[in-house]
Amino acid sequence: MTEATVQPRPGGRSARVRAAVHRAVGELLAEEPAEVLTIPAIAARAGVHATTVYRRWGSLAQLLADVATSRFSGDVVVPDTGSLVGDLERWTGDVATDLADPDVLALMRATIGSGPEGGCACTADRHAQLGAIIERERARGGKVPSVERAVDGLLGPLYYRAIFSGEPASGEWARGLVAPLLAAV
Repeated sequence: MTEATVQPRPGGRSARVRAAVHRAVGELLAEEPAEVLTIPAIAARAGVHATTVYRRWGSLAQLLADVATSRFSGDVVVPDTGSLVGDLERWTGDVATDLADPDVLALMRATIGSGPEGGCACTADRHAQLGAIIERERARGGKVPSVERAVDGLLGPLYYRAIFSGEPASGEWARGLVAPLLAAV
């Protein structure tokens, strides 16, 4: 008897369930206020049993954090213009554009409102991107702010405006945050 060749399955059921549940969260947030979002409603939309969702994510907060982490990872490319000013201006403009998307705002508001880990899920990749931009400039020998200062000076106003005001930040407004940050260095 010969051994059967085992080939890995691309995706598999787990990947299909995750994709369906993530898609269901996005669809429901686009249709309804976040307050009515429940695991049974998400499961029904995804075509899976609610126990499947509870088993995999445990709570609505953990599910929303997973969806946000997935959504906010790699969506904005770290630019390399050759200068810190150029990199930060392009990056802040790109982040402002992303935050102006109503679906992004709905996901952020729901995730942040779901628990303490929600804010981290919405910002962790952006922190890492800022860190990469700053470290690259430091390696070039330039003067740089700390990552924490850059987060406070750039992400703070961008996220505040996106989440709490009715007026999304324009790319021009966002790029204008860079000069005061770098002037303080």
